[in-house]
Amino acid sequence: MHDPLGSAAFLGEVLGELAKTIDARAGADPSSSWTAKLLMGGPALTAKKLGEEGVEAALAVASQDDKAVAAEAADLVYHLLVALRSRGVPLDTLAKALEARQGKSGIDEKASRG
Repeated sequence: MHDPLGSAAFLGEVLGELAKTIDARAGADPSSSWTAKLLMGGPALTAKKLGEEGVEAALAVASQDDKAVAAEAADLVYHLLVALRSRGVPLDTLAKALEARQGKSGIDEKASRG
């Protein structure tokens, strides 16, 4: 079966490596590491950047080419992982939340949250 979005295994590898890089840079000098600078600002700063990147990604989806959409999506994913790190939320917690939604209608899942 053709996967229209590409290889999930490859994406998993890349996300795992990105998470390792974020962890490694967490204690770096904020003057030389964007990741360290964001994390030093705590959840408030990482949330602000995540929101900005979300808007940029949405605008790209609405009106830009695939290359720009992929670039903005990459920025969004990076900032999401940094925001999770700033809150101390492990990727396993995210994975479990996604796994729990597998096989459920999005409408039903949203309704179950009240």
